[in-house]
Amino acid sequence: MTVMIDVKGLDKEFGGVHAIEGLEFSVEQGQIYSVIGPNGAGKTTLFNLITGFYTPTRGEITLNGESVVGMDPNRLAERGMCRTFQQMQICMNMTALENVMLGRHLKIRSNLFTSMFRLPSLLREEKACRERSKELMAFVGCGEYINTEASAMSYGALKRLEIARALAADPKILLLDEPAAGLNGTETAELEELIRKVAEQGVTVMLVEHDMKLVMGISDRLLVINYGRKLAEGTPEEIRNNPDVIAAYLGG
Repeated sequence: MTVMIDVKGLDKEFGGVHAIEGLEFSVEQGQIYSVIGPNGAGKTTLFNLITGFYTPTRGEITLNGESVVGMDPNRLAERGMCRTFQQMQICMNMTALENVMLGRHLKIRSNLFTSMFRLPSLLREEKACRERSKELMAFVGCGEYINTEASAMSYGALKRLEIARALAADPKILLLDEPAAGLNGTETAELEELIRKVAEQGVTVMLVEHDMKLVMGISDRLLVINYGRKLAEGTPEEIRNNPDVIAAYLGG
């Protein structure tokens, strides 16, 4: 199986404090791979390192065998890595469709000349972008909101819209940061179904999540971190029965 993400000896220090220390793991192509741990364990810091928002103090991160340490998020998106955020990054003054189209901008091959003169090639690409964005909205269950202002959508629908926008860039790997945060039981079940559908399309999914029922039901493998270090890694069954994991969560 192809390794999509490979992390070796990863450290991140903030003012001499280790937020991440000595992490090593790999994510294989097509997996749903979850990162869990108590509050303050370093989960979002890890995501920020992988996606180029932070630079490691030490260590290596590769995407499809290519080192991506020091690459900014835009360059990583061009290489097939996209993410969502704990705090949604939705443009509330735009329609739902326009938000998804915004995520497609890397796929539109335009320059100043074609933009100024509205050449047929640009018009064709814009039409294709609009149609693809509509397809993605239907895929995530937001088809009824195509012409709706984002500000008028429910929280659960906005969560799915953000996933549609990330998928618009045709990612090879999608990183989801707390996708179920704030969702009710019905919305979480819909999210679980959507993540499965994304993985079935051949997109590798990596997520940070607190909802244990969700991650145990959906993950191929899990990484448990505590105080920035690897506590355990394995299948849901192995993690569920790991005494160190139980102690970390229950304070034993």
